[in-house]
Amino acid sequence: MMALLLVVSLGVFAYSARRRWLLMTIGSTPGPDDIADPDRRMGLMMRLAFGQQRLRRYQPAGFAHMAIFFGFLVLLLRSLILFARGFTTDPDFGYWLFDHGSALGNVYGLIKDIYIVLVVVGALIFLYLRLVNKTKRMTQSSEAVGILVIIVVMMIADVLYDGAVTVQRAGGADITFSIWEPLGTLAALGVMQHVGESANTFLMHCGFWAHVVLVLLFLNMLPFTKHFHVITAIPNVYLADLKPAGKLRTIDDLEGRVEREETLGVRRIDQLGWKAILDLYSCTECGRCTDQCPANRTGKKLSPKQLTINLRNFLYQHEPLLIRQADNGDDKAAHRVDLVPAVIDEESLWACTTCGACETECPVLIGYVDTIVDLRRHLVMERGEYPAPLQEAYTGLEVTGSPYSVDASQRLEWAEGLDVPVRSEIENGDDLEVLLWVGCAPAADERSRNTARAVAQLLNAAGVKWAVLGPEEQCTGDVARRSGNEYLFQILAQANIEVLNGYGTKRILTICPHCFNTLKHEYPDFGGSYEVLHHTEYLARLVTEGRLKITQPVEDQSVVYHDSCYLGRYNDIYDSPRDLLRKVPGLTVLEANASRDRGMCCGAGGGQMFKEEEQGSERVNIARTEQLLATGAGTIATACPFCTRMLSDGLNEKERAEDVSQRDIAEILLEAVG
Repeated sequence: MMALLLVVSLGVFAYSARRRWLLMTIGSTPGPDDIADPDRRMGLMMRLAFGQQRLRRYQPAGFAHMAIFFGFLVLLLRSLILFARGFTTDPDFGYWLFDHGSALGNVYGLIKDIYIVLVVVGALIFLYLRLVNKTKRMTQSSEAVGILVIIVVMMIADVLYDGAVTVQRAGGADITFSIWEPLGTLAALGVMQHVGESANTFLMHCGFWAHVVLVLLFLNMLPFTKHFHVITAIPNVYLADLKPAGKLRTIDDLEGRVEREETLGVRRIDQLGWKAILDLYSCTECGRCTDQCPANRTGKKLSPKQLTINLRNFLYQHEPLLIRQADNGDDKAAHRVDLVPAVIDEESLWACTTCGACETECPVLIGYVDTIVDLRRHLVMERGEYPAPLQEAYTGLEVTGSPYSVDASQRLEWAEGLDVPVRSEIENGDDLEVLLWVGCAPAADERSRNTARAVAQLLNAAGVKWAVLGPEEQCTGDVARRSGNEYLFQILAQANIEVLNGYGTKRILTICPHCFNTLKHEYPDFGGSYEVLHHTEYLARLVTEGRLKITQPVEDQSVVYHDSCYLGRYNDIYDSPRDLLRKVPGLTVLEANASRDRGMCCGAGGGQMFKEEEQGSERVNIARTEQLLATGAGTIATACPFCTRMLSDGLNEKERAEDVSQRDIAEILLEAVG
């Protein structure tokens, strides 16, 4: 019976797993550039997959998942032992090393019983969260409840089996409590020794076969349920794309693809890469991504979790055709429909701010932003479909090199009255310490203009040798790339790199985190490799080195710092802005409840700055402003021109601009150095 059960169940699982493997390999888009760097990958796997680092951020669900996860690792040996006992009459067999009564067998018996209790507790917590608390972020399904019931029944079956075997081993003698098998001996003392020999034997077989059958049933359910992540999550973490968090996939040979009439971005399900499909397999439907998504939190249609589930369901629905490709290239076949709008709602796609909060929270490292941008690329570059206000930004980028449509001749108007050296006017720039990349906002926005002026004055005060490109500077292309216009981005990037390389630029200082991220992580793909610093980092360094001296304490006041997504989550710069503020006498630095890698987006990223926000219960910048105001701080400090504008608008909307100031860190530091 055991042989037949194993052959049939493992054979069926092998067939299902092979189908899932074939389905994963249909994608035409490449996955990660390579799967090298095993040390880093192993570290990620140990910390996130086995260490459950991100799951611990949500309690008690984190404890419940850890209890079940480690319980299954421990109880896997138990299942293997029971499989073997199906071929022997020895109820003490445990692959010799773990035989009942041996030293290792005793230790394992105790650990096993401890984890049986923990697994039951974890399962009950999840049942409470699903059936009683009905946690919103979780997908409510009978499947998940059924799996939890199976887990509890397996644990009870295990204890029944151990109790019955304990009675058999005693052979009518008195049973004493054993610390090495506490649950089994308690079951024997409390129930099993009182039911009679035939009933005891029957319950032993019930416990044995219940455990074995449910384990194999669970195994065969995995490829068809969200619990497939039990198998795929650990490989998915190990095979994660190790490119910098703020770097998007580059479409190589863009013009050649256009000439060959190849799809740009992702149009159909078979154009997802193998890693994107593995991501779909690995989604646990825990909803942590959606719970942290600023668009979803303010009532927009976007749900990263639901986007993933929709794609996975569509993939599974058309598995036979996708594997066989039986349509012979018929573009009208059911599995070759455009994902937008057939599977993904266009409005939800454009609500994304590309802030990365979903990816930061995901316990299995699913890449949402790349997929969303790839879907946008197809809409923008092939179908010409995008929110109407973006057309103005695109036109500005094409004509003037600025999404604000500011002419190159106006690029230096912010510097009026200041000593600002221009790179083209410097014959030998070898002794320049930094090239200041001003960005587009200071030429168009008064608040950003104040920031640029503050940075310039601080550089002069510190005696830094620096320069700007002035009229030669164009937008880095961040807005175009993240809104899906890869073609326009690459044109801007190549033009900027030609100018930068022409001057032999080595180090660039940026005011805008979006410029910082693009220059640092995305320009190297096009031949532009530079040391790139954000102004908060550089100014902090100048203060530490004593080149900038803080001489003027500010009036006793409190300040809360808002983390820019492209500075914090994408580039892990959290401390230098705060350290800089703490060095200013009289300033008390407060923290919002949502800060650092859980800081909420201001709502401007991903092209949102230049389009109307999708319909929702609240605007993202208003929700973030309310979070910052809740700290009671007298000043909201920023380090990004987009954040500056969005939060200034938020304060005006909340009618708090009179009593709460909003300033860039550079402006605060300029006051402190006198």
